[in-house]
Amino acid sequence: MMRRRTTLLTSCTALALALGATACGGGPVSAGGGDKALDGQTVTVAGVWSGSEQKNFQKVLDAFTEKTGAKTQFVSTGDNVSTVVGSKIEGGNAPDVVMVPQVGVLDQFAKKGWLEPLSPTARATITADYAPVWKKYGSVGGTLYGLYFKAAHKSTVWYSPAALAQAGVKPPKTYDAMLKAGHTVSDSGLAAFAVAGQDGWTLTDWFENIYLSQAGPEKYDALAAHKLKWTDPSVVEALTTLGKLFKDKQLIAGGQKEALNTDFPGSVEKVFGPGPEAGMVYEGDFVAGVAHDQFGKAIGKDANFFPFPAVGGGTAPVVSGGDAAVVLKDGKNAKAGMKLLEYLATPEAAAVWAKAGGFLSPNKKLDLSSYGDDVSRATAKSLVSAGDSVRFDMSDQAPAAFGGTKGAGEWKLLQDFLRDPSDPKGTAAQLESAAAKAYQD
Repeated sequence: MMRRRTTLLTSCTALALALGATACGGGPVSAGGGDKALDGQTVTVAGVWSGSEQKNFQKVLDAFTEKTGAKTQFVSTGDNVSTVVGSKIEGGNAPDVVMVPQVGVLDQFAKKGWLEPLSPTARATITADYAPVWKKYGSVGGTLYGLYFKAAHKSTVWYSPAALAQAGVKPPKTYDAMLKAGHTVSDSGLAAFAVAGQDGWTLTDWFENIYLSQAGPEKYDALAAHKLKWTDPSVVEALTTLGKLFKDKQLIAGGQKEALNTDFPGSVEKVFGPGPEAGMVYEGDFVAGVAHDQFGKAIGKDANFFPFPAVGGGTAPVVSGGDAAVVLKDGKNAKAGMKLLEYLATPEAAAVWAKAGGFLSPNKKLDLSSYGDDVSRATAKSLVSAGDSVRFDMSDQAPAAFGGTKGAGEWKLLQDFLRDPSDPKGTAAQLESAAAKAYQD
């Protein structure tokens, strides 16, 4: 009870400071937002988001403006955040806040000395309201720089309920059962899986889920930090497991060649678009947004998911990704930027986007009723309840040259493995060679 009381006080204090208002004990904050302590100031925010994601994040920024009086300006960076932000800093036009999509990039920014450590208020809120793992991934050298505002649940397999019902199969509990169910789906007239091999990052996600479940969290952490070599037998074993799927022409829509010419949206279309070609597609919770927004599928009825199943006697994996808010030292309004982070740390801020859809929060204090549908609530509950067993996307933790560059490193080598999965040991050796160079650089 004492712990709960302390947590409530901490959250209240965080909210009050973030909003520049007496939110607890000093009367309720009106929709207009206290004393508008940041009136007349502008906070510039850079991030990868565009389209509906940018539109929904703007709703959060507008809520911050309503509370504090601060105006906001969002700048979309495209995928190469580090290059764009670096050039803006050099040009004397640094944003105040950056939404960083990769642990490796956050680490890079911190080591370059670009980041402000989070304020005591933000640190207290994160400590109270987030699982420790999120604090770990937001820290560099023991200093907390990043607040994970938006998370992704990358251990979800999406399926057409109609396709599975037609084949007479139910969502499987183990990896072997998933492949067996896939053959049954294939026998009923559809391929089992649509695989987005044109986007190398989807293949890293396949590998990571298999590896985390099969090898366990300790080896996962070691491999992510390159303290374990990619030539380790555990890597070869995971590649062998993945290779069984890749080389099975019954399981992959169009076989390996077509998979290599299918991007992520295309893989979702093969399951949920007109004239479906497959019954299932593996990827994160964001599949739901594409299925709904582009193909009009009712989530939970026309499109649903089951957790990525346990592999080889291991436990079911929970792999996550996310966007961390950081404050740049060179921003023209870093102090107001930190107030934005303090606001983003609150469940109130998360609830704005949760209601809009296409969003998961790692904040334990966000009421699940804030999400607009049962499937979003289920994925959010799965992510939050996993606590410290969550592991961040391994390729996002690596230097970008290895884990995040199109046509290079892990992305390319796993595409090569999809094309020809006959030599897992050889692929492991190539991965180690690429990793060793990237981590050295």
